[in-house]
Amino acid sequence: MISRPRTRSSLRRRAGALPVLPLAAALLTSTVALYMALVAFGNITDFDTNRAFVHHVLAMDTTFKDPDLMWRSVDSTTLQDIAYVLIIVWETVAALVLVAAGVVWARALRGGGGFARARRLSTVGLLMVMLLFGAGFIAVGGEWFAMWQSKAWNGLDAATRDFMLAAFTLLVVHLPGVEERV
Repeated sequence: MISRPRTRSSLRRRAGALPVLPLAAALLTSTVALYMALVAFGNITDFDTNRAFVHHVLAMDTTFKDPDLMWRSVDSTTLQDIAYVLIIVWETVAALVLVAAGVVWARALRGGGGFARARRLSTVGLLMVMLLFGAGFIAVGGEWFAMWQSKAWNGLDAATRDFMLAAFTLLVVHLPGVEERV
C-alpha cells in the first residue's frame, strides 16, 4: 500500500497543532519572563552579590582611573544603593509584565483570542528588558562609567546577551502572522 505524502497543513489539521509563530512568540516571551523573574529573585534574595557589582561600576574603582573620566564616579554608598534598588524594581516589573504576557499568550493559543493583547504586553516587557540592559548596562554602565575597562566588574557580555535575547524575542513577537490563528 502506497501512502500519500502529507502536507504541513494536513498534519496540522490532523494533530490539532498550534500555530507555529504564535507558539514561538509565547515560548520566547515566557522564557524571557522566567529569566527576568529569576534575575530579580536572585538580586532580592542574594542582595549583596550584585550590590557589590553596582558599587564597583559606579565608583569606577577598577577602571584605568583616568582623571578625565573619574569625575563621573559615584562614591556615595547611598546613591549606589538607590541605583541598585531601582534596577531590582525595574527587573521585577519587567518580569511581572512578561509573565502576564505569557499567560495571555497561553489563553490566546487555547482559542480565547487576545493575540493583540499578548503582543502588546510582550512588547512592553521586552522593551523594558532592552532598556535595562541596553541603555542601563551597556550605555550607562559600559560607556559612562567605563565598565569596559574593568577586568573584575565588567558585565558587558552578559548585558549584551540579555539585550539580544529580548531583541530577538521582540522581533518574533512582531513577525507577520503572529496574531493569526491558523
